[in-house]
Amino acid sequence: MATSAVPAVIDALLDILEATPELEGVAVVDGPPGVNFTERRRIYVGYSPGSDQAAEVQQSFANAGARSRNEDGLIACYAEARGGDKEMRLRRNQVYELLAIVENALRGTDVAPEAPTLNGAVLWSEVTTGSLVQGQDSGAQAGLAFTVAYRARI
Repeated sequence: MATSAVPAVIDALLDILEATPELEGVAVVDGPPGVNFTERRRIYVGYSPGSDQAAEVQQSFANAGARSRNEDGLIACYAEARGGDKEMRLRRNQVYELLAIVENALRGTDVAPEAPTLNGAVLWSEVTTGSLVQGQDSGAQAGLAFTVAYRARI
């Protein structure tokens, strides 16, 4: 029996995002960035700048008898758009488009009915928070730290 759903949740998020056609050409990164990325649009799973925390969980007994537990978790994520120009409006719009694609990828559809459960890894998941940062460093860049919340039964 698993002690936490975090590894399965992160794996499922990566699998779903890597298989999302609208993210073709977008780097989906597991954890913190490496060096010398050339991709101008990226989504990080299990990472947010300025924090070493990839996930946060809280557990409690699911019911009397203590045979199973509920786990409420938060996975740190970050979407980023960069360009060599000074077009902040373009980068800001691109980063929110990336977030919209992530939100849509986690919604249940006829084609992907298990998306909200992260393909069965959790009871439900959703994008819950977001925080925009913008900067000019060798061109315009916008980043959006967001959280994927979930509930799992372990």
